[in-house]
Amino acid sequence: MLKVQDIILGMMAADEPLHAILSRLCLEAEKASPGTACSILAIDPLGLLQPLAAPSLPPGLLAALDGLAIGPESGSCGSAVYWQQEVAATDIEHDARWAKHKHLVLPLGLRACWSTPILGASGAPVGVFAFYFKERRGPSAAERRIVRQVSQICQIALDRHRRSEEQHRRTLVDELTGLPNRLAFEAALAALPSDPPGNWAILMVDVDNLKIVNDTFGHRTGDHLLKTVAERVSLAIAAEPIFRIGGDEFVILLQSPALLRDIEHTAESILSSISQPTECGGDTVVPRATIGGAAPSIDNPSAERVRQNAAFALYHAKETGRGGFVRYWPGLGSQMTRRLGHLKDVDAALREGRIDAFYQPIFLLGTREVVGLEALCRMRIGNEIVSAASFQEATKDAHMAAALTARMLDIVASDVRSWIDLGIPFQHVGINVSSADMHSGGLAKLITTAFGRHRVPLSHIVLEVTETVYMNDDDDFVQKSIEVLRAEGLKVALDDFGTGYASLTHLLSVPVDIIKIDKSFIDRLAVNDASAIIIEGLIGIAKGLGIRVVAEGVETEGQAEHLAAIGCTLGQGYLLSRAVDRHATTRLLLDHAQARAA
Repeated sequence: MLKVQDIILGMMAADEPLHAILSRLCLEAEKASPGTACSILAIDPLGLLQPLAAPSLPPGLLAALDGLAIGPESGSCGSAVYWQQEVAATDIEHDARWAKHKHLVLPLGLRACWSTPILGASGAPVGVFAFYFKERRGPSAAERRIVRQVSQICQIALDRHRRSEEQHRRTLVDELTGLPNRLAFEAALAALPSDPPGNWAILMVDVDNLKIVNDTFGHRTGDHLLKTVAERVSLAIAAEPIFRIGGDEFVILLQSPALLRDIEHTAESILSSISQPTECGGDTVVPRATIGGAAPSIDNPSAERVRQNAAFALYHAKETGRGGFVRYWPGLGSQMTRRLGHLKDVDAALREGRIDAFYQPIFLLGTREVVGLEALCRMRIGNEIVSAASFQEATKDAHMAAALTARMLDIVASDVRSWIDLGIPFQHVGINVSSADMHSGGLAKLITTAFGRHRVPLSHIVLEVTETVYMNDDDDFVQKSIEVLRAEGLKVALDDFGTGYASLTHLLSVPVDIIKIDKSFIDRLAVNDASAIIIEGLIGIAKGLGIRVVAEGVETEGQAEHLAAIGCTLGQGYLLSRAVDRHATTRLLLDHAQARAA
């Protein structure tokens, strides 16, 4: 049986199907005890027996056992699980526990059955192993030894399978609402037909004012609101698939001819269903939502284009009047409208000196010492500070991007000079640059001028770029520009790593000193989770390439400890500090700056 154990563990390591693993286990047990037949049954989520393997028993018997209730009169297997102890029916024909089921096995020449529950890691039964005998007898001492070892192997196999299934389920299901998530939506989208067009549509539903609800009533009420919206949308569209793809965003795939016949009416019905008041913890909230929709056409039959069009329609609906529905039409110009508005706002802020830099520290996970900063662009509007996400469309304009970058470089250079003058052992600051900056041809001059004016060595600078910077760089212009800057002592960080389309390829083809793992990986970090495996592998690759790794979005002690355990030493996130102004940053550096280079 030790040899059998090695065989089975090898099959598990090779990720062979559970049925194949357990069937082999049954065959090996039967070989060790000739003249017997073995079965392994699991307990399904409803508490019913589910045959997993019984290679020597006829399929008809297994079909009869499938869905059998657990109880004291449910044969040897159902009784063993019910009592959580072994049950030996030495004479099936006259055993009361088999009264309702003996007709299934007696014609097969089986006269006795000995069943042993398989206990999971928690101590609760997860399955049951059975020996069937052709003679009226109980188990021998040798067979008891076999079952002790088989049960242990079964426990490992079943627990491993359950964990794998749960992990797979979690990767495809939104934990809060129980709906399929973004990954499941991507898979469903890829499976949609593109020909003929017109037999499906996408509706994107955005829950209005979720942040206000969270801030006013608390996140518990906000979560209740999201679950309520999910339930109401599901009821409104009957069997159509609905996905939660973001914090406040749902997607519906319409395929029913009745619902597709009048998409506008369908959307209005959904909005009406959502908008009924709901109570949570004594607070009454009236849910509101905005919907954008699109359907394939002869010109735009692809699923990806339809999704993009639905998103454009949703953005337009949110800009022109929340609470309604907009269907995509060719030439929808909301993106350009938004960009022009952002350009106007940023131009005024630059002229009025309302663009400023806030800083978020990068720290050692082990000691919490600050080893660097990331400079983040902020715009002041009255007493409010807004992030660059509020005017990101403006950064796509080459002239405005250059003006914003020039202002940020001058501010950051001045701040770094003041920190050095205070005697702070300052190491480096990351500055975000856009694709427009990199393709402008003047970035190197902007940097050297700004930092030269304030007498700050370029070795203190890290340029943070996203993978989009390298897209369409067919003439290697961006790559050559970065190589020139690195020759001057600057370092380059690849920001939001893992969210693009060719992350690992970029590590091989472009000069990078630091990679910053996107927050989305850190959010899903858990023991044996895919995120942890990916991060650990990435750390190994980066180490081999001489690249440092920073984990973004570290918000809890648990995340910090987990990251440290898999070899990540640097983090950035709310656990240490949000992005703060220069005065708060100065205090952080005075209190926590590392005395030596990281």
